[in-house]
Amino acid sequence: MAAESSESSRAGHPNSPRSHSDPLLPESNRPDFVPTGVPGLDPVLLGGFIKDGFYLIQGDPGSGKTTVALQYLLARMAAGEYCLYITLTETIVDLQNAARSHGWSLEGLEICDLTKSAVNLAGESESSVFHPSETELGETTQAIFAAVERVRPQNVVFDGMSEMRLLSGNPLVYRRQLLAMKDFFVQKGATVLLLDDRAAPFGSMLPESLVGGNIVLERMLPQYGRARRRLYVTKIRGSDFREGFHDYEIAQGGVIVHPRLIASEHHEKFRRENFPSGVANLDKMLFGGLTSGSTTLLLGPAGSGKSTISMLFAISAMREGHQAAVYMFDEVLDTLVERVEKLCLKEEGGLRQFIDQGLLHAQQVDPAEKTPGAFAHEVRRAVEAGARVVVIDSLNGYLNAMPEERFLTTHLHELFSYLNQQGVVTIMVVAQHGMVMGTGVGADVDVSYLADTVLLFRYFESRGEILQAISVFKKRTGVHERTLRQLHISSSGVDVGEPLREFRGIMTGVPQYEGAAVGDTASLVPGRKGGA
Repeated sequence: MAAESSESSRAGHPNSPRSHSDPLLPESNRPDFVPTGVPGLDPVLLGGFIKDGFYLIQGDPGSGKTTVALQYLLARMAAGEYCLYITLTETIVDLQNAARSHGWSLEGLEICDLTKSAVNLAGESESSVFHPSETELGETTQAIFAAVERVRPQNVVFDGMSEMRLLSGNPLVYRRQLLAMKDFFVQKGATVLLLDDRAAPFGSMLPESLVGGNIVLERMLPQYGRARRRLYVTKIRGSDFREGFHDYEIAQGGVIVHPRLIASEHHEKFRRENFPSGVANLDKMLFGGLTSGSTTLLLGPAGSGKSTISMLFAISAMREGHQAAVYMFDEVLDTLVERVEKLCLKEEGGLRQFIDQGLLHAQQVDPAEKTPGAFAHEVRRAVEAGARVVVIDSLNGYLNAMPEERFLTTHLHELFSYLNQQGVVTIMVVAQHGMVMGTGVGADVDVSYLADTVLLFRYFESRGEILQAISVFKKRTGVHERTLRQLHISSSGVDVGEPLREFRGIMTGVPQYEGAAVGDTASLVPGRKGGA
């Protein structure tokens, strides 16, 4: 059998993938665990691979099996360990090209390339009398064992389970062969990753029962946007793990896993305090502002002032030295900066001064490219970095752009619970259906039950002019006004008027005037009376 290898360097590998620099994804310090080298995978496995374990990684073509395997080996090489990659499917050139696409070098990695062996090249033409399991399988196995004896690796990747299955021919031979390999590697004290193609048609010849751990990689194509990737763990003998699906992506630099966010694991002690908006009458309606550790819903038709009000709370917090994170699904960053500086922030430096100071993290999010798990990870990263105010504008763009994703509302509930337990002021913007009236909100964005505070925005007509009204619908964390006030947004800034007591039926959009005299509109913001 032909075996090719590169000269092994036992020192730390200079091109190891980015794997453990993220403080959100800590390594395990247990001596019986081996870090995977894949950002986010160690938390899923609650520490990494068990040392000297026998693992199976399954996935469809293009799901990232080879990338995960290379990340693991490069990370172990960086730790000074001996590593061996055995391949029956991809040549050394294929592996080098895959590594080069991520900016890695395979220098120092021992590779046993069996794709060009005499047996594989000859095929059935030289062994037509005997079944492949009687000739090729035995020779292939001996070549594998010989490579292991020569290198004596501490970590092994075997990329050829599909070919091994075909060479075996029947489940009994296949199972016995796997048991023999498992026993051999256990005796050698190596941690082994087996790579298998889930597209194989032999349902009765799956090796899950013979391995100590099984990780399944899935790749799905939505109707629009990039492929969605997720993984799940079916078993880990001798260790617990995080069950369920976990989103992951293949980026420049390798696979990045976004562990499913579990809010119950993140309880932080914090002091309850109010975050004001900086607009006197609005803060009066809220009896001081929004409470830390709460979620606020801004609900109203398009153009009614929801995004502007959300930014007021963020700006007020940043002026006090707090950090804020703003995620925009419907607006580009330049538009946000220009609008805020015209309406809310006229001081020198504008909104970009907070960005330059590191107080504001503003990110334009493309839902067609970002999975729910990746978005939750971005938010968590911002909170870990110190963000006290998080604005999501808007949930409509987030939910409507991913109609094929199920349980998004449950995902949001987990995210908001996490933010509340971190003492963060969370503000979510939702646009109601209807250009002017906003009479209803679709069930797909019905998240009002997730909110502790709800601010309602409405249009109403007065003397031939369309005006805006704002009210506090509920506030779980304290008392609030139950009045409706006019919201006035102009080049002069944002203002909230006195209670609209002389009007009735404002919520319908067509109020009736009940003032003492015609034209007595004292509750309207100065400069907006009588159509002025």
